[in-house]
Amino acid sequence: MADDSSWPVDRRRVLAGVASGAVASMAGCSLFEDGEDGETSSVDDDRAQALAERFAPTLYFDEHERWFPTDPRLFEHERDGATVVDGFDALDGYVERGGAADPPAPTCFYNVIEYDASPLAVVQFWFYSVFDQFTTNFHWHDWELLQVFVDTDTDEPQLHVASSHSRSVPNNEFLDPERTRPRILSELGSHSSGLSVNDDPDGFQRLPLDGSAADITNSVIDGVDAVAAIPLAYGLPRDEGLALPYAVPELDGRPVYEDDRLPAVDAGDLVPDELTVRSFGALQSPPDLPERRSGRRFDYAGSDSGDADVTYELQPTADLEHIADFTGPQLSFEFSVPEFAEDAIASHITTAGVPWDDPRYEAPASDISEPDHRQALADRYDAIGDPAPVSQVVAGVTSAVADDDAPEGEGLTTVSSSLELFALFRSEPRAVPTFDGVAVVQNVPAGDHELTINGAGVAPHSETVTVESDAEVTPAGVEGEIPVVARENAVKLEVDPTEADSDLRALAVEDDFAGRLYDAPLAGPDAVYVHEGGAYTTEVRDSDDEIGAFRVDPGGEPRVRLDAPRTGKASLATYLADVAAETRDEVRAIEDDSDDAERGRGGGGQQNAVTGLANALDAVAEAAQRAAAAAEAGDRGQADQRIETVIERLERVSTRLDAASDSIPGPLSRATSNRLDQARRRSEQAKQAKKL
Repeated sequence: MADDSSWPVDRRRVLAGVASGAVASMAGCSLFEDGEDGETSSVDDDRAQALAERFAPTLYFDEHERWFPTDPRLFEHERDGATVVDGFDALDGYVERGGAADPPAPTCFYNVIEYDASPLAVVQFWFYSVFDQFTTNFHWHDWELLQVFVDTDTDEPQLHVASSHSRSVPNNEFLDPERTRPRILSELGSHSSGLSVNDDPDGFQRLPLDGSAADITNSVIDGVDAVAAIPLAYGLPRDEGLALPYAVPELDGRPVYEDDRLPAVDAGDLVPDELTVRSFGALQSPPDLPERRSGRRFDYAGSDSGDADVTYELQPTADLEHIADFTGPQLSFEFSVPEFAEDAIASHITTAGVPWDDPRYEAPASDISEPDHRQALADRYDAIGDPAPVSQVVAGVTSAVADDDAPEGEGLTTVSSSLELFALFRSEPRAVPTFDGVAVVQNVPAGDHELTINGAGVAPHSETVTVESDAEVTPAGVEGEIPVVARENAVKLEVDPTEADSDLRALAVEDDFAGRLYDAPLAGPDAVYVHEGGAYTTEVRDSDDEIGAFRVDPGGEPRVRLDAPRTGKASLATYLADVAAETRDEVRAIEDDSDDAERGRGGGGQQNAVTGLANALDAVAEAAQRAAAAAEAGDRGQADQRIETVIERLERVSTRLDAASDSIPGPLSRATSNRLDQARRRSEQAKQAKKL
């Protein structure tokens, strides 16, 4: 995890300059090279219009949506001999002309092309909004794309591709749709597109339930046990039950609506306050957000649905190709993240570029993010090439909370997160939201990458993820699970390998009840945020594959530092002594209560069982201390002999625990059993250790 000594960062620092290559920030950029696909050509105007009218989609917007599809020509002007649409002019002009209450000039732009070598046409629907406000990105201007692949021999649609947040997040796609007119669920603020094909027109359904079809045919995530078997595609929080807080964009240190160049814009023209978080770092726990619902329905004015709240016009994108650029200064944001993350997010908060410079404009199959869908089209049409290999990093993001089955303050469990969070790749940089608690970043090159998980009210989690060149799926975290901790419960566990007596290469953290929570390479000073209510074993591993272990009990402290971490027999034996003594003291704490109770009943069986367990643990602690001392003195033979004694005495603890199981509280009994398993493993590691 990156050191956060400067955390929170200056949230009013404006990122200098507008990132180059702004087209890459447009939603749904290519996952595949298009060199294997056939050439495309534009179709004639009349045929293009007929196809666009036939497949013109219905759009359902969130009830709090502020920026509906409009015509950018309302806001264009000449600058240095070129036609541009300026962000200030567009946002202010949109509000002046009616804004969200009376959306000006609702318009959908279409582009229709066909593959020369196959009977396959693609109807593209481009929707322009003057602004994008989200959690991981916001920018002036926003273009979203829906593509309908149509067989020109049968006149039947083959595939719907609805654009998602970026090329790193899988699109929502449906192979062989039966409906002629697609239905699009537009995400609040970001306008990322979900599909709806089932009987619930304004709801997104990821899986087939009660005999109804799912709204996507994307393939299921495979090979990651910690991630539920769900189709890999972005979803909408209002449809999948999870909340997603929004951030407030700012310019020159103030919320964007306070800028003098936006006289018509005020706070009410952005996502409402009740859904907005002004400072992620100031929150001590994830916020309680209201449920989200669908609002207005937009339909093509020429359709016969009769149920539209607003109708839009269809216009060819060719009418816009005189626009050279969509401009606007870099925006910053108002939440605290580890220092590198603000830089990492920069390319996601630029302006959106122009569609006619986007590779998808002439190579539509380059936007198919589901390999099975591309393969299906490749099997049907010579013009479509086979899918390229797609590497992806996957993790299920959970919340670490106190376990009711553990002694108070001494054990955790992990549960589903109540909020959607976001993932950042420092190396790319990329920022993607989770969906249904799943973080997925696609098309990740081989090598080491720094992955950070962050969100409102949680401490950031950061780790190095290594992607192999031939890996299709790389689980992040521990077997694909990354637990995060609410800030109010977060304790910073610090490790500095420069103080170690060997070259440390890996760090892991285990809780007595939740098991392994963190396991990642260690290259320098590191910090892991853990829950104050856990009882931890911290493990380090060096370049010789030697192991060290340390008992960590936060004890109410905001920071815990692992001083001079070591590997080898002495480290492991000291750990065994510490965990045995800790458990012995807890057992003895109930010994007096057992003694009093037994005296009152005139018997000593319960007292004897508890005392026997405490004595057995004490014997383990004594033997482990002697093993550590022998290792420190360089006496390998004596150290190994004492470790054998520890192993024997651990079996006696097991016997005593069984005898005392009815005499000590259930949580302590379970904790003792869990620690016993841990001690057995560590004693075997100590026995095998070559380093003293």
